[in-house]
Amino acid sequence: VQLVESGGGLVQAGGSLRLSCAASGFTFSSYTMTWVRQAPGKGREWVSHINGGGSTNYADSVKGRFTISRDNAKNTLYLQMNSLTPEDTAVYYCETGALGLRGLGTQVTVSS
Repeated sequence: VQLVESGGGLVQAGGSLRLSCAASGFTFSSYTMTWVRQAPGKGREWVSHINGGGSTNYADSVKGRFTISRDNAKNTLYLQMNSLTPEDTAVYYCETGALGLRGLGTQVTVSS
């Protein structure tokens, strides 16, 4: 049972990245999936979540810029991030609270 994030990297302000989270070992489609992030020296911040049926919610800080989605056939969660700013710099984690499961994270760095 695991979650593995990928797709992070270094991007200039205004740029875009697409994060992926590959899930295995559980019935992915049955669970709400969440993206959270943690910036250096700060606490964990909820970013977005999506339930099994595709309903989504976003933090105000990313609304209109980030899009969460899932492909249940591929057991994969995504986060499309557009119009990135330096304030988006953080380690991004996918998780499912119902199973207490979180990946190791992927680093996103946005330069000004």
